[in-house]
Amino acid sequence: MGSRNFSPDDRPPVRFMETEEIAYVATRAREVHDFWHTLFGLPTSLIGESALKVIEFEQMLLPMCALSVVGGTARFTAKQRKLFYQHYFPWALQAGMKCSDLMCIYYERHFNEDLEDVRKKWGIIPAPPPQQHAI
Repeated sequence: MGSRNFSPDDRPPVRFMETEEIAYVATRAREVHDFWHTLFGLPTSLIGESALKVIEFEQMLLPMCALSVVGGTARFTAKQRKLFYQHYFPWALQAGMKCSDLMCIYYERHFNEDLEDVRKKWGIIPAPPPQQHAI
């Protein structure tokens, strides 16, 4: 985020939520999204964002996550679409189902821990690198 001159505080507040509790959960989901990129080893590219939305859907069952995947993949080239559906999509489904409930983690208490240790503790399967011939 630093290299892109971006801060989570730059995001506008969550709106259109029925209760303050739901607004808090939506805000927290936005806050931890960037942590999940690191935990799962996903780039901030369109493919990486789409794969993370699959994981978010598995974790939160929010229809907007599934719709984001549909919308994001519609913008892919044929080569990107093939890579996503053959490589990232199956991995993301499995990774999202097998890990802990990631919305219930107080991430800020784990900043001093080794990345591989927290991945293991929370059952996180990092994204495998795509095969060179598939790219």
